[in-house]
Amino acid sequence: MNRKTLPQVIIIGRPNVGKSTLFNRLVGKKLALVDDQPGVTRDRRFGEASLLGLDFTIVDTAGWEDQDPDTLPGRMRAQTEASIIGATVALFVIDARAGITPLDEEIARWLRGQQGAGGATVPVILLANKAEGRAGDHGLYESFALGFGDPVPISAEHGEGLGDLFEALLPILGEDEEDDEFAPVEEPVEEEDEVALDAAPLKLAIVGRPNAGKSTLINAMLGENRLLTGPEAGITRDSIAVDWVWPDPAGVTRAVRLIDTAGMRKKSNVVEKLEKMAVADARHAVDFAEVVVLLLDATRGLEHQDLKIASLVLEEGRALIIAINKWDVAEDASALFNGIRGALEEGLAQVRGLPVLTVSARTGKGLDALIGAAFELRRAWSKRVPTALLNRWFDGALANNPPPAPGGRRIKLRYITQAKTRPPGFVLFGTRLDELPMSYQRYLINGIRRDLGFDAVPVRLTLRTPKNPFAK
Repeated sequence: MNRKTLPQVIIIGRPNVGKSTLFNRLVGKKLALVDDQPGVTRDRRFGEASLLGLDFTIVDTAGWEDQDPDTLPGRMRAQTEASIIGATVALFVIDARAGITPLDEEIARWLRGQQGAGGATVPVILLANKAEGRAGDHGLYESFALGFGDPVPISAEHGEGLGDLFEALLPILGEDEEDDEFAPVEEPVEEEDEVALDAAPLKLAIVGRPNAGKSTLINAMLGENRLLTGPEAGITRDSIAVDWVWPDPAGVTRAVRLIDTAGMRKKSNVVEKLEKMAVADARHAVDFAEVVVLLLDATRGLEHQDLKIASLVLEEGRALIIAINKWDVAEDASALFNGIRGALEEGLAQVRGLPVLTVSARTGKGLDALIGAAFELRRAWSKRVPTALLNRWFDGALANNPPPAPGGRRIKLRYITQAKTRPPGFVLFGTRLDELPMSYQRYLINGIRRDLGFDAVPVRLTLRTPKNPFAK
């Protein structure tokens, strides 16, 4: 961006005090999953917030718990501790209705003297959440003992107290704001232009069954433990987007927005409300993405659930790559690879020739090839065919294989045009198209994909018959 980097405001507190509700309130969207169950948030989530004209990056964190570092809660706490490094200010949230707990006091002790952005001590603003009505008065008075000055009473759920929060943030964030009246404005990206397309961040979502190694793969790309990982299945709940710059082997840095998602199990096995919310969030991430990587576990091969996830991605019109993770420990690798490719050809007949790559999140093998393939696939997914070239191809396709004549009556195919990109969509005009067999439509779609450079991206074909002006 041309403008300077926004200051980071992190939200810290014990589980279930309303951190994610506050995060959603400040970004103006329901980005973070919220539930009455403690410990919903596990990874750091970043969002762009604006509060009465004050712009900043808001960071949601996992609930702080006093557990052994090797346990899942302990690893979640380590992620929260890491968030302080780039912080400009910390919002320490307590539950005004529950009052001050020993865990609140432990967090307060830890926050004192923590160094954030630039190595300076991180200022702390104490927020007493759930303070609507009189039920939170007792906890509000107790919170003075934490030593962070006057608490700011708020209700994240109802949007109360945000003006007071603005007054508390302004002396910290407002001092660093620069007059950007003459700052250069970013030009909008023209998706059809290849140069602009390459400059735009690639929106790349990683999907798959639980424990396939999605978060580990993203950590390997980033070169840091940015996302929480471990042997437990289903650690990731929220879909987490991380901005990254990929050092292209050709020496060019290219922007990527990596999106980690919750594991998708069989629908019949998903019974808990929270897991249903996590899977719905993962499906939303697919809608947001340009290219989707379906990550398989080499120790388990291709399962029916993988085919269902792949079908979902293709139905949404997203470009799809199959990546086989844990390739460094795969047994009988050649037979495994050929078996997966054969099963994909049979199970996903609507798209032939999906790219299948092998990677290892543990060793880093194949990661550059995977990102490079994703950029190439996005280019095909965004491609528009010149009208003259499309017409020449169409004439040749009809000459090589004329449409059938059911009942002795010829189906007339007049012309074809590309109506859209991302995914590529074509409109076929003619008469009696309601009788055009699906096999002939697949012939046209496969020819478009094969001959016009669309590779394995999903191509959509719409049939349209011009209206007869003389028909009643």
